[in-house]
Amino acid sequence: MRVGYSTIFQGSGDPADDQRVYRDELALCDLAEPLGFDMIWATEHHFTSYTMCPDPLNFLCYMAGRTTNIQLGSGAVILPWHDPVRVAENVTVLDLMSEGRFIFGMGRGLGRIEFEGLGIPMDESRARFVESAEIVLRALETGVLEADGKYYQIPRRDLRPRPVKSFQNRLYAAAVSPESVKIMADVGAGILINPQKDWAEVAADMRVYRAQFRELKGIDAPAPMVTGWVCCDQDEVKARDMAQEYIATYYESVLSHYELGGRHFESTHGYEYYKQLASYIDKKGTSKVVENFINLQIWGTPQQCYERVMDIRSQVGNDGLNAVCSFSGMTREMAEANMRLFAAEVMPRLKEVPAVDFAELDQVSV
Repeated sequence: MRVGYSTIFQGSGDPADDQRVYRDELALCDLAEPLGFDMIWATEHHFTSYTMCPDPLNFLCYMAGRTTNIQLGSGAVILPWHDPVRVAENVTVLDLMSEGRFIFGMGRGLGRIEFEGLGIPMDESRARFVESAEIVLRALETGVLEADGKYYQIPRRDLRPRPVKSFQNRLYAAAVSPESVKIMADVGAGILINPQKDWAEVAADMRVYRAQFRELKGIDAPAPMVTGWVCCDQDEVKARDMAQEYIATYYESVLSHYELGGRHFESTHGYEYYKQLASYIDKKGTSKVVENFINLQIWGTPQQCYERVMDIRSQVGNDGLNAVCSFSGMTREMAEANMRLFAAEVMPRLKEVPAVDFAELDQVSV
């Protein structure tokens, strides 16, 4: 199993604190390669302190110059928010600068505040994502930019610098809802799983995804990657307390940023799953969904963290784990201790785990 470090640059809400957040997060990212992580991941978000990395490709170019062998992943670039020409160009430059270490993760977005702030109708996210993904992926494979679609019209142009390495085995997409999972199979991407619902439900989505991928592409789907929020401590009680405080606070920020209980999902095309989630939150209350989120994550002693990852893997068949070790106002010292312990006592065991047999997994799951 590959193990990555995922940085989210989560702020405190006070703009005066943003520079400190960046200073601390960059210091932790500098530790990822020396500690033995296989990947560094960053995601894209705008306008709030929920996650303050509006340009993950820019950040990863910086990390490419500070590292030697570690892979660099975007988790994810939100395609509907961008000109596909610039995405293809920036991805190519990053991949050339890092000598082929880039893993291209993309997504279609969820935050209304971001769609509105960037001037993109949220109703169009699904269609824009598919159209943009086709343009970008074709350009990365052929070196040619061209489109005559509903949203993007691009006269035939060469992509320069020209890509030199295929992304066919380095392509992922963030997906939570069943609608997104099916779209990602259509474009041929592996799945980046950000846990927000029971693992049994995710496992069912993955079975549908693998079947659709096989039908459309004629080959087996790549194994997914899972992002997990980590609270690791030698003391079980301290680890539990960390999870109850920091993972809970993180998910409260998710609820706020995405307005997950909002009524706007009722009239937004392509977000049917979130309409159901909003209804669930309204009935059960936010404390219930926060508790559920905590229970999906990776916390406890190193042994408990390992067992939790293996339980997740037994259900969804992931061959990668991206650990989020700094979030919700953790001090740099606490986040570093969390990261170092996970790297020293959990990660080596995970790296020994063999590849998943999906035929066996799907048979057991039925």
